[in-house]
Amino acid sequence: MRWDDFRRSDNVEDAREGGGGFHVPGGAGGLGIGTIIVLGLIGYALGIDPRLLIGGAELISGGGGPRIERQGPPPRTGAPSDHMGQFVAAVLGQTEDRWKEVFAESGQQYRPPKLRLYVDSEPSACGLGQAAMGPFYCPGDQRIYLDLSFFRQLERRFRSCTSKSCEFAATYVITHEVGHHVQNLLRILPEVRRKQQTAGSKAAANQLQVRVELQADCFAGLWANREEAWRKRTGKPSFLDPGDIDVALRTAQAIGDDTLQRSAGRQVVPDSFTHGSAEQRKRWFMTGFTQGRVSACNTFSAARL
Repeated sequence: MRWDDFRRSDNVEDAREGGGGFHVPGGAGGLGIGTIIVLGLIGYALGIDPRLLIGGAELISGGGGPRIERQGPPPRTGAPSDHMGQFVAAVLGQTEDRWKEVFAESGQQYRPPKLRLYVDSEPSACGLGQAAMGPFYCPGDQRIYLDLSFFRQLERRFRSCTSKSCEFAATYVITHEVGHHVQNLLRILPEVRRKQQTAGSKAAANQLQVRVELQADCFAGLWANREEAWRKRTGKPSFLDPGDIDVALRTAQAIGDDTLQRSAGRQVVPDSFTHGSAEQRKRWFMTGFTQGRVSACNTFSAARL
């Protein structure tokens, strides 16, 4: 993946002690979402709802504990100087530019999220964020939270990418979370939360959450489509390397609810899905990538997920 000419965002808040993070083998962006898979497997194996371990679905729908005030010095703002921080700021910067264009097409203004890097735990408007929860978006403060230790697992444990190809797997994760911010700006998340509260059953509430997650996958693909189109218009080379899209699809497949349940030796129970099957996650990412339109990502009116 080519990101050396990406614009670095100033909307990064670095709450890591020392601000330098760590180096991941494979270079900048050797990132992944393996920890969420580990927690999912543990949850299904023990009969615990993985959302209680991962936290993402509850945070996205506005759940979580009371706001916890941060103690200690305030986080540094702006693009971090370390390799990993630069990568995150670069991807975030390009999401800001492309979503600004998308919103402008319909006469709207895009307000970018903040992205906070932290270690171990960090207070948010959705409660205490912890590394075990994985990357998450909190609509209460419109921030994306990332503990970079979370990203070690993809290449080392699950092998859904290797070396430099992990960069686009990481980009998929970040742009998926930005997709949740887009949903919040479009008032989709508050409406889903309202419907979940009156859904009448856990299965019905889960089905709504699946549609939320699949739409965020579609928005991640949409961003990649728009980034490629912009680079072509401006005479810049493609940011994608051969195999990058395959890496994103393998990552989506690895976190499909059915994949997690089978890996834990449990029966596949669609009513318990909260993020969608492997096939659904791959297909909706590709829908966004091939069509590049917000209207194509309307999972809530789709007859077939």
